[in-house]
Amino acid sequence: MENHSSLIDNYSLNCNGKLVDLSSPKIMGILNLTPDSFSDGGQFNNEKSALEQAEKLLKDGAEIIDIGPQSTRPNAEFLSSEEEIRRTGKMISYIKKEFPEALISLDTFYAETVKFGFNEGIDIVNDISGGQFDKNMFDTVAEAKLPYILMHVNPSYETMHDKIKFDDIILNVNQYFTKKTNELLQKGIKDIILDPGFGFGKMVEDQMKMINETQFLGFGKFPLLIGISRKSFIYKPLGKSPLNINEETQKLHLKVLKQGAKILRVHDVSEAKETVDNFLKLNY
Repeated sequence: MENHSSLIDNYSLNCNGKLVDLSSPKIMGILNLTPDSFSDGGQFNNEKSALEQAEKLLKDGAEIIDIGPQSTRPNAEFLSSEEEIRRTGKMISYIKKEFPEALISLDTFYAETVKFGFNEGIDIVNDISGGQFDKNMFDTVAEAKLPYILMHVNPSYETMHDKIKFDDIILNVNQYFTKKTNELLQKGIKDIILDPGFGFGKMVEDQMKMINETQFLGFGKFPLLIGISRKSFIYKPLGKSPLNINEETQKLHLKVLKQGAKILRVHDVSEAKETVDNFLKLNY
């Protein structure tokens, strides 16, 4: 397949005045502060172990740490913004103090949690809802002047995991991205990252189509984030567990990198780092 990444190598993000160059792909390491997350639930939800895990993610090659106080797996417990804030505690400022070079993204669909995160020092907002679960989200992000990760998802919390058979998944995702990025740009939000929403309400074959046609997602206007780590569309058809699909996941990572993906959101950072390094060797 032709390598399209050269078309869109000049992306950069303004994270709190720090310019982040995306000409080579970045790894976002997942730090779940949730007792019920599907694959590492409860392991990292106290301060000491969360700090240790943040250190490990950075050592292994992550440049962004994605802090998630709420699990969004199927049948997860639904939390209020207050509970998210209570659960996050001082974690953001602790990590910032300990590892000032780390970029921190906050995984939330609440505007109030974003405000809290902004005051604690986050660099990026990672909203799985595309602003659909909280009408104040886009205005809050605009006010904070932070980069925003826009994910494709069904329109409500209740329906986000309802499987939809799309006539054309690429067309549908692109129509959604066009509509939402126009709204964001109108509000003055220019640093936008697109996430096609693997694992959210999509059939296995549609997700494989998105992998095979990553280069057509978002028309190359904004950097693409791909989050396929430990997702069921990979392990279920293979009859494996989410912790046992590293080899398959890295093959898919390489495939999307070759098509211009700029950020990989992962649990297994050192393995993803190896894949990115191999990709860079092939391409430079």
